Amino acid sequence: MSVSPKSSVPGVRVRATNDADARSDGSHVLYWMTAARRTRHNFGLQRAVDWARELKKPLVVLEAVRVGYRWASDRHHAFLLAGMADNQAALEKRGVAYHAYVEPKPDAGKGLLAALAKDACVVVADDWPCFFLPRMLAAASEQVPVRMEAVDSNGLLPIRAVDKAFARAYDLRRVMQRELGAHLQARPKADPLAGPRLEPHPGIPAAIQKRWPAASGDLLAGRGLDALPIDHDVAPVSWSGGPEAGARELKRFASNGLARYGQERGQVDVSSGLSGHLHYGHVGAHQVFDAVASAEDWSLDALGDPRETKGSREGWWGMSPGAEAFLDQIATWRELGLNMCAFQPGYERYDTLPDWALATLSEHASDERPYLYTLDQLDAAETHDDIWNAAQRQLVRDGRIENYLRMLWGKKVLHWTESPEQGYDVLVELNNRYAVDGRDPNSYTGIRWTFGAFDRPWGPERDVFGKVRYMTSDSTRRKLKLDAYLERWGPEGSLF
Repeated sequence: MSVSPKSSVPGVRVRATNDADARSDGSHVLYWMTAARRTRHNFGLQRAVDWARELKKPLVVLEAVRVGYRWASDRHHAFLLAGMADNQAALEKRGVAYHAYVEPKPDAGKGLLAALAKDACVVVADDWPCFFLPRMLAAASEQVPVRMEAVDSNGLLPIRAVDKAFARAYDLRRVMQRELGAHLQARPKADPLAGPRLEPHPGIPAAIQKRWPAASGDLLAGRGLDALPIDHDVAPVSWSGGPEAGARELKRFASNGLARYGQERGQVDVSSGLSGHLHYGHVGAHQVFDAVASAEDWSLDALGDPRETKGSREGWWGMSPGAEAFLDQIATWRELGLNMCAFQPGYERYDTLPDWALATLSEHASDERPYLYTLDQLDAAETHDDIWNAAQRQLVRDGRIENYLRMLWGKKVLHWTESPEQGYDVLVELNNRYAVDGRDPNSYTGIRWTFGAFDRPWGPERDVFGKVRYMTSDSTRRKLKLDAYLERWGPEGSLF
């Protein structure tokens, strides 16, 4: 029997991933939380709640963590597990059955989704265009016996509001200026579970609990990671993951950091601190936008005329300069990465860079490099350049690099490796291993920008770089006040 809910989620954000029908005689609605790992400002959870209320069925939420993916480490696991602890507490308070599963070994989780979906009315999943998640979703869709939907909670502009990849931020910005106002009128509910209490669920079946036991409280607190087959050399960061920590960081930034953003020239510590929380879905783009709008006392009426689609970075939002500079990052540049992953096949590979960039880098591939460093030397921050070394130490110790220095960090790897292809691979490895926001669309846009993507040819033509934009540590030293930064991320002490 085919059924459908009275959905509060815009249709452009929902897509069926298989040909099966939803059914009304199942025992529950299943939400598979894989990318929007939060209980607030989440279109996926909102859609699942719509189904549960329409069918008068309990809601079950599955959140799982694999161990067999590339770059799995204590750092990435600890950040994820902190979020799972938050979600478990939030959902149990609302009477929603929640199963937190952490694979003890590769492939141990196979069959779990299918087992929970066996008696489901419908399965709702997150739609995320990057890393292994699209392949995982496609494979799961073939195993689920009922309708499976993927819901886009990624950005302010729905991914499928467009149908192509954009080569420049300017081009996407023009589209957003024309269309975003309408989409901002349909933002996710701050609390998708608000309203009548959902039907009670008896709990996860004993057979499933026995084969795929829920993660212990100790493991969700980050204790016991040494028992998992993951990279233990990449330690957890000192700052916390999870929706609760992400909300606190967002509140801090909106209250104290927004006015400084992009305005304090020479400073290296004015970033939002939200990239890791956004990557793991502990904070959502709409949640960030609402916090900025509230801090600015802003309403949709202040938005620029959609007929004036000039692609300008400033003046269209009708907010303060700091807020507009930040929104250009959170909206235009972040969503440019989502767009790239959704519509550009092979986005993670060097050979899919723009033709002009590949051509100029090839022409200069045999140029003499001023220095040559191996991956191990770069990993250990053993170069001649104190600024680069400090940025690498920050990445290794703290899981992030200050915004401007991250660009320089990438450019110097291109400059100091034997070939542009090798430089690209080194950046992917270092970024995805250590950065809390590694393996993210914005990781790949940043790396690709280093090699000319989303940019234009620059002159004069230089050795190694050709027409790709050039950056130097000397100019960075003149631009930024680095004494405190270099002292903080100096060579003293262990990298961890």
